[in-house]
Amino acid sequence: MIPSLDFVRAAFLRPSNRPEIRNPHIELPVSAATKERAKPSSVLILLTREEHPLVMLNKRGSNIRFGGHLCFPGGRAEPGESVVDTALRESEEEIGLPRREVELLGSFGHYYSQAGYRIDPVVGIVQPQFEYQPDPSEVASIHWISLENMLDPGRYQFKWMREGRGYFGYDNDEIHVGGPTVSLMIGLLEWLALT
Repeated sequence: MIPSLDFVRAAFLRPSNRPEIRNPHIELPVSAATKERAKPSSVLILLTREEHPLVMLNKRGSNIRFGGHLCFPGGRAEPGESVVDTALRESEEEIGLPRREVELLGSFGHYYSQAGYRIDPVVGIVQPQFEYQPDPSEVASIHWISLENMLDPGRYQFKWMREGRGYFGYDNDEIHVGGPTVSLMIGLLEWLALT
């Protein structure tokens, strides 16, 4: 794979059935009942428009659910919202990014979390010099990783927790990403590799 915007754009121009993104972790599968009643949500995977694109991650505020975790901007859908509308609205609320600033590429699937969410990742491109205004009640800090590193399978480490349970993580300098976010990162990597 070539970690460039042209490569990523080309993948979204090809037909895709937006499959379920697999859970790469070793853990109990999400049950059919949990999937059926899963709450719809979306995240925005933001790439910067430059020769060596960067990818945004937010550190969640300490006083909200999953505080301190690194994730993509996003959240639960409101009634009647599309996948894209949710991702854009949540990004504007969390980091002050107006939807007009985002070149939308599309979504590459959906992921069911153990916490009962159906997460649809939407990929978009932004200018690198945009000045974000994070909401301090939701976002503790903004971090950037290179698209090249995110698409490098060697950057993902697997760790056994106990028999029958193990998890992938992404580590880059002082940044550690796990849980559903790392599942979406691996999902994008795998989807791009197959398109």
